[in-house]
Parts: sequence; C-alpha cells; structure tokens
Amino acid sequence: MLEVTALGSRYGRITALAGIDLRVGRGELVALVGANGAGKSTLLRVLSGVQPAADGSVRFDGTDVTRTSARRRVQMGIVQVPEGRQVFAEMSVEDNLRLGAFVRPKRETAPGLDRVYALFPMLAAKRRELAGTLSGGQQQMLALGRALMSRPRLLLLDEPSMGLAPRIVAEIFAIVRALKDAATTILLVDQNAQAALGIADRAYVLETGRIALEGRGSELLANPRVQQSYLGL
Repeated sequence: MLEVTALGSRYGRITALAGIDLRVGRGELVALVGANGAGKSTLLRVLSGVQPAADGSVRFDGTDVTRTSARRRVQMGIVQVPEGRQVFAEMSVEDNLRLGAFVRPKRETAPGLDRVYALFPMLAAKRRELAGTLSGGQQQMLALGRALMSRPRLLLLDEPSMGLAPRIVAEIFAIVRALKDAATTILLVDQNAQAALGIADRAYVLETGRIALEGRGSELLANPRVQQSYLGL
C-alpha cells in the first residue's frame, strides 16, 4: 500500500531524513522505533504531506503522492494522528469527531459517529463535554476517533502512548491491535519500543534520519542491539 524510496527531507540546511526506503503492505501494522530526534515524526509528517520531501518518492497504492497536498492525501485515505493529540480544546467531543469527517460525504457522518462511539464508549458518554476537559488518555482516544471518522486506508499513529499512565498505555495499544485485526493498515511511531514491536508485523529502526535495522517485530525484540539501545535490557 505504501512504498517509500530514497526519501529525504530537510529543515533549512539541516538534514532530517536521508535515503529512507520503507514499505507497508495492505493490512500490516508496521512499527517505526528510534531515539528522540531520530526523525520518526518528521517521516510521518512527510508521508501525510505536512512536511515536504526534498528527495525520493512516496507511492500510495501505486500512485505517486510525493508532491500531493495534505488535504488530497486525506481524501485518498492517508490519515495521521499527530503527536500530542492536538484536539480542539474549546469544542465539544462530538464536534471534534465531526471535523474528522470533513472529507467524507455528509451522509457518512452519523454512521461514522456510531462506529467511533461503539469503539470508544467513553466518548459517547462525554460527547457534549469540551475536549479540553478530558484526561490525556481520553484525548488520545478522541484523536484516534477523529482520524477514524475520515475512513483511513493508511493510519499514521505518532506517539499514541506519550505521557500516559501504564494502564492507559495498555488500553491504547489494545485498541491499536483491534484496529489492525479489523484490517486497518497502520504505521506506528512510539517511544515505547517494547510495546510497539510486540504488536508489529514488521518494524524499522531509525537512527539520525536513516534506517538502521528492519525485520519482523519479534525479530527486532530479540535483537541484542535493539534490546540494549531501546529496551533497556
């Protein structure tokens, strides 16, 4: 579904990504792990069209989208859940969700809300409350639900467990696994490398803007270099 070839990106004169080759198959959950500053979030921003590519190409379902706008990519099915949730704090939970459906026909909004509320009953109970009053974990669920309203074909998840209590982290990863089991294609970035690799079909390790390792999630979990650098073992 996603094929990235020799991808590069820069912030001014600073190279953030160089020579990235990556692929995500239909229905796969692929994890991307690495230290802070390795370029993980930048890569997701390039894939979603928020950050421009300087070199290389991005192909989605066979179509070159390297220069395609972020809005058009959402319409095609590439949807990102940003780092830090970024919900609209002064709007209600339901209005946040409705915004996620802005590229879809209006007739799909009500069924979309029903699906999200079935997946996240807490959001249904708080649908009239302001998003800014939710806890961190509840806001992460709202950010996920908002993305699902656009009916993504490829879901880009950026640090969904960041800043959350261990119990909530486990709940978030259970939801991610359930989305994968429902045939959602996912590219997951998370600092919790053990949890991310534990649910991933395949994974890549990013170091200073380059792919350092790749393999099945279980293989990288057992890799001594990964264990020492990212798992604290």
